[in-house]
Amino acid sequence: MALEAKEQETPSPEIGSVELIALLAISCTFFLFMHTNKLNSRLKEMEVKLQPSEFSALGLTGNHISGHDAGKHDDINTLHGTFQYLKSTGQKVGYNVHDRRSSEEELRGPTRHGHHHDHHSHHHHVHHQEKIDGHNHKAAHDKQLAVPDNKHKEDEVHYEDDEDEVEENDDDLANAVGTSDDEGFNFKADLLNNTKYAEVDFVFFNRVPKVGSQSLMELMARLGKINGFTHARNKGSAHETVLMNKQRQNDLIADLLTRPKPHIYSQHIAYINFTRFHLPKPIYINLIRDPIDRIISWHYYVRAPWYYRDMQAKLGEKAIPTPSDEFMNLDLDTCVRNHDPHCTFTQMQVKNPVGDHRRQTLFFCGMNQKLCMPFNSEEAMQKAKRTVETEYAVVGTWEDTNITLSVLEAYIPRFFRNAKVAYYLGKDRLSRVNRNNVTRTVSDETKLILRKNLTNEIEFYEFCKQRLYLQYAALSHGKRFGEDDYLLVPEQQNEYNEEY
Repeated sequence: MALEAKEQETPSPEIGSVELIALLAISCTFFLFMHTNKLNSRLKEMEVKLQPSEFSALGLTGNHISGHDAGKHDDINTLHGTFQYLKSTGQKVGYNVHDRRSSEEELRGPTRHGHHHDHHSHHHHVHHQEKIDGHNHKAAHDKQLAVPDNKHKEDEVHYEDDEDEVEENDDDLANAVGTSDDEGFNFKADLLNNTKYAEVDFVFFNRVPKVGSQSLMELMARLGKINGFTHARNKGSAHETVLMNKQRQNDLIADLLTRPKPHIYSQHIAYINFTRFHLPKPIYINLIRDPIDRIISWHYYVRAPWYYRDMQAKLGEKAIPTPSDEFMNLDLDTCVRNHDPHCTFTQMQVKNPVGDHRRQTLFFCGMNQKLCMPFNSEEAMQKAKRTVETEYAVVGTWEDTNITLSVLEAYIPRFFRNAKVAYYLGKDRLSRVNRNNVTRTVSDETKLILRKNLTNEIEFYEFCKQRLYLQYAALSHGKRFGEDDYLLVPEQQNEYNEEY
């Protein structure tokens, strides 16, 4: 009995401790699992709320917009911001240009036309004096200028007067593409692609100066060997004839259309409306660049000694002689500060004494001198916007290389298939074409002065970039983009680098 009592008083402690520890471990594990799962759910909810926009996910937050006129528009890093920006300028995707004009005419009352146009017509007529956009903007001459007017009246480009010049009809306007409501976009790439309206297998690249156009021409020459097309450019000259009279335009187009197809032609020339001459419409492409960067680039480009050596080698006696040391050594800050004729930007001026190609909009506005030549003109800017929206297949920029190449590949595959591969295989050469390695620092004060004088040029530039982003976004129907758009090619010797 004593033995039995002793056994009852001393139960095995080892077995009870193990069970207790196991129970506590299971409880803690279950507790941590439940709370971790709950925390994970909350983090996912926060991730959705804090998710970057489609464009910032593409790496566009840092350099996709210049930042000029900060605060003027909504945040255009987001699709909603892009929508609001395009809506504010009357260029919202799917907002039919024809419908907009009809709505304005309804508000103004009956017009002399007496009827509405067919919304499916591809071209319609409008005088350039009429207000292109439904929004009220201050006239260019009302904007604050940072430099005084000057008395120089010569033009930056060479043009030929047309004796029977009349106000050019805007019969080259087509309906805007796409449909949308006030809440979002239609991301159908086909609706944003004007390539389908081309009537001939021919690309017309009326290249803007100082935007990297020679790099694109080099790339197109390489793609021609891959995709089976020819490429040519106009013969060089001491002065570029950007504007032509009607006869010269007709002669140029007739010559170009006789060349074997498929073909790409490049020239520094303003937009030409082929259908105005009852000739088949080509595929229009171009490049743009930040207007301030273009001014800076041009200023030092024409002051580089190699520029004149190169011209003399190509043109001989027809080349422009090397300017004075005073001109060659003039930095942009001093030029702007001293109101030098080369660095004054008189608003609405038609002619000026220097050939600096300061009007980027001119290359999209067209050949109408009265409409397109006034510097920083709102009317010229709006006409250029309409031309880009309705006529150009792609207007890209080297500031967004991958996006530009991807859009060219997708929207004009006959000519630009494999563009990214060809570019990155020959990037060392392509990125150096016609580049001026002599650069100088430009003060923020000078950039601010330029910004104040290039307001409409900047707005046009931003508009073109927004259109490019929308075309890119449409390739994935508004969804995220795959990593294939950021193609990485291993560094290696290849036939492209050896050949060029």
